[in-house]
Amino acid sequence: MKQILKYLKIHLKEDFQASYYLAIAAFLAIAMSLNYYFDFEDSVLDSYYGKSIRLFYYFLFYCFAYYSATIIMAYFKNEWHIFKNKEYWIKSLLILTILAVDTAFHYHNILIKEFMDVALQYWASRVSKNLVNIFTTIIPLVLFYKYYDTQQKSFYGLTVKGFNHKPYLFILVVMIPLIALASFTDNFANHYPLYKNNSAYYALQSPKWVPAIIYELAYGWNFLTIELMFRGFMILALCSICGRNVVLPMVVTYCFYHFGKPEGEAISSIIGGYILGVIALESRSIFGGVLIHIGVAWLMEFFAWLQKL
Repeated sequence: MKQILKYLKIHLKEDFQASYYLAIAAFLAIAMSLNYYFDFEDSVLDSYYGKSIRLFYYFLFYCFAYYSATIIMAYFKNEWHIFKNKEYWIKSLLILTILAVDTAFHYHNILIKEFMDVALQYWASRVSKNLVNIFTTIIPLVLFYKYYDTQQKSFYGLTVKGFNHKPYLFILVVMIPLIALASFTDNFANHYPLYKNNSAYYALQSPKWVPAIIYELAYGWNFLTIELMFRGFMILALCSICGRNVVLPMVVTYCFYHFGKPEGEAISSIIGGYILGVIALESRSIFGGVLIHIGVAWLMEFFAWLQKL
């Protein structure tokens, strides 16, 4: 825990500027208010589900978040030179495209409806949604890393070098009672557990827990790719260009990524995204974020399941 606090202290000492942080906070407050008042992400963007144009709209959505935050940073820190850097545009547009494709990808559901038993379709759709990122995220980033971004010392923080698991396990232990309390709220109960009862076990001729475990493992895998995109690429691939200025634009984009979830979760993503971003920047590893992210996600599923008993 001391190491994490040390990381935050170092980063705040070098990066904090009251006017800049307040401007980012104001931007997020306005964006969140508009999103949840008009239900923009759910009622507008997701109304195009099943249409290819939805991918383009999500690209614009994430570009607005990321580049607005970067413009705010450049204004308050006089870092306009970043926008003249070709490498910045290549990397930022790549990750925003990958993020949009990963969010809006729906073509796997077409195949599921065409070729799978009706009893398996819901389960297969939920599982594949969490695994399709192998094609939308992992493979594109591996190719970019191998053939273009060759100066990186690791695959965007996927390294255990210097990684100490103890502070992250401590954080998870602290989170247990907090998540347990949150599970009694209506917002939590209306959203979790993400895995709903279905007939997959009958079609698979297996105990009910088998398809449930397969889903939860796929759900956990999804958080590794989320960390790879936000903390791995947005922080570690771009810090050589932007320095410490990479953190808040990532945080803003990460908050927008949560706009379809309960408001409390979007707010907590700001704090969590900031802390995990700083940890990745200082440690050059994303495994701490992966451990916390998967641990919290599974704890939320577990306590939501207990509430349904």
